[in-house]
Amino acid sequence: MLGLVAYGEGLRLQREAVEDCATTGREQLILLQHPHVITLGRAGKQSNIRLDEATLHSLSVEVHHTGRGGDVTYHGPGQLVGYPIVNLKPDRCDVHRYVRDLEEVLIRSVAEYGIDGSRISGLTGVWVGNYKIAAIGVRIAHWITSHGFSLNVNTDLSYFGTIVPCGIADRGVTSISRLLGRDIEIGEVSTIVADKFAEVFGRKIVYALEEDHDQTI
Repeated sequence: MLGLVAYGEGLRLQREAVEDCATTGREQLILLQHPHVITLGRAGKQSNIRLDEATLHSLSVEVHHTGRGGDVTYHGPGQLVGYPIVNLKPDRCDVHRYVRDLEEVLIRSVAEYGIDGSRISGLTGVWVGNYKIAAIGVRIAHWITSHGFSLNVNTDLSYFGTIVPCGIADRGVTSISRLLGRDIEIGEVSTIVADKFAEVFGRKIVYALEEDHDQTI
């Protein structure tokens, strides 16, 4: 896991990883945290950001328009963000299957903490009752994936009040720590997520460096 990485730097890492995957076939699962940032996907509505630019600036919250699918979401410290850079060719060329597979990774991950994550028909992501614990927004070009998912571990959930999360006004958000009533270390969650990703996608995780770093799959 890379630690706290500025959102713009995360975009650069993804671009380089996508180019590397297209050229060499090397796949990566980039796991990190971002400082406070609101991102809007291709279907994002500015009206789903509840605060004006000056107020967001005072809260040190950046805003970025991105090339992923989906509406608006929030990233911040305590939230595990995953950017899988994988080639879905030749046998996984199905966008809906890919999103369902990411949901399965996250469902299996939170199950390690005794949390019953589930899907809600018509809505993307992983839910615990009416509360979203993980969001998904992906980009796929020439069947190579980028962007990905975010899982609330010990996130300050008050920041979600700055937006209408994913454009859904009648449901809330939660985190692993809130559900368990204790702080959970994000590093241990990142290891679980990497292992579950390998299970679901039939990959083997090879850690790029001994230190905190991204995983090659």
